[in-house]
Amino acid sequence: MKNIKINYLKLSILTAFISILNVSCERNLSDDAVLSTYSKNGEVFIDGFSAGLGYGAFGGSKYSAFTVDKEVKYAGTASMRFDVPTEGDPDGAYAGGVYIDGTGRDLTDFDAITFWVKGSQAATLNEVGFGTDFGLNKYKVTFQNVPIDTNWKKVIIPIPDASKLTQEKGMFWYSEGPENGKGYTFWIDNVKYEKLGTIAHAQAKIQNGANDQETTFVGVKSNIDNCNVTFNMPTGINQSVAISPSYLTFTSSDTTVATVDGAGVITSLKAGTAIITATFKGTTVLGSHTINCVGSFSHAPTPTKNAANVISIFSDAYTNVPVNYYNGYWAPWQTTVSNDFTVQGDNILGYSIFNFVGIEFSSPTVNASAMTHIHLDAFIPGAIASGRQLRVIVVDFGADGVYNGGDDTRYSTTFIAPFLVSQSWMSINIPFSAMPTLASRSHLAQIILEGGDNSVLYVDNIYFYN
Repeated sequence: MKNIKINYLKLSILTAFISILNVSCERNLSDDAVLSTYSKNGEVFIDGFSAGLGYGAFGGSKYSAFTVDKEVKYAGTASMRFDVPTEGDPDGAYAGGVYIDGTGRDLTDFDAITFWVKGSQAATLNEVGFGTDFGLNKYKVTFQNVPIDTNWKKVIIPIPDASKLTQEKGMFWYSEGPENGKGYTFWIDNVKYEKLGTIAHAQAKIQNGANDQETTFVGVKSNIDNCNVTFNMPTGINQSVAISPSYLTFTSSDTTVATVDGAGVITSLKAGTAIITATFKGTTVLGSHTINCVGSFSHAPTPTKNAANVISIFSDAYTNVPVNYYNGYWAPWQTTVSNDFTVQGDNILGYSIFNFVGIEFSSPTVNASAMTHIHLDAFIPGAIASGRQLRVIVVDFGADGVYNGGDDTRYSTTFIAPFLVSQSWMSINIPFSAMPTLASRSHLAQIILEGGDNSVLYVDNIYFYN
């Protein structure tokens, strides 16, 4: 089983910085000039990059992980070689990158991207696909958990709707972390788009096919998530790929309550209920998302501490330190999913199906030795169940600054009724002097919130202060 911590970093890489070779061109066009069509070249890597293609590593990855190998190949004279780092490699936590055509290509004649892959050992390739373009990633497709072994194997990734790919820049991308903490090597060869004609019976889903609900406020923007399509492949098996919402057409049952745009972004307009549904190439999509807008939002109290005396983890009032994630999703026990939202410029951490959640800021850790308290504001929109608790845990990674390095310490503070209330912001201030088991504050790295009953929790203004 792969190290979970690395997997979390990998889930966030597409929002991180990408160093990429940009391709641009300038044209002088007369009023009656005719623009040329985009290239229909389906080749990505056949013994080398196809014309116009550039490679860039994802932020946090090992930049040197990708090379061209002239010794190991499926066919021809060369293959793409990827050296996945071992856990703890100072040059990068994983191998990951994107292959972009800066001008874009017309891929409407194809129904799949295919390639051959093998590894130095049996492994599971975490993510691979196309449509990541160092921009909106409008037509991104992700094929997850691809099994590979020491023999060459052909992989087929279906294109959900090729008619939309008239100028696609993101030709190919991948992301892979260590296997059981250890690095290894895998090769990919003959990457190209094809017209197979044997992929059929597409069934799309939103929200993983569930008919779920969300409580929102006027002005909140929400997102349709967990969109995927299942195809019947040439082998006869069914294969699912995750897709961006832009492949779908969305409808709101009441546009006076909530509207939804082509990218699956929902805007709540007034109190009421609206059901968001979708179609895929004219066929009804499984799943729906019900918006229950309860009216205007009550904002958390505006922080008044002097910024010079604050180390902020999450707040619009201060400059936040670097944060690895606000929801690590520590499987298999965690149920909490993030539904963060913004109301009138106020960013809120939203957690639904909340049982516990980890916030990590370990790159670098935080030296809060001069701080005296931790503060956060919490809001429970639903009823407070009998026995409900909210536990705040602060974790220091110790002198080595490494998780589970043998010198980690932590302290837990538990809040219960009558402090816990519904429909009102609770301002939590915990003095470090009341944390005897927290041996140090010089390498703080995590804040963990526990004690939910699979309900909803909003959090704002998380910071340390003196």
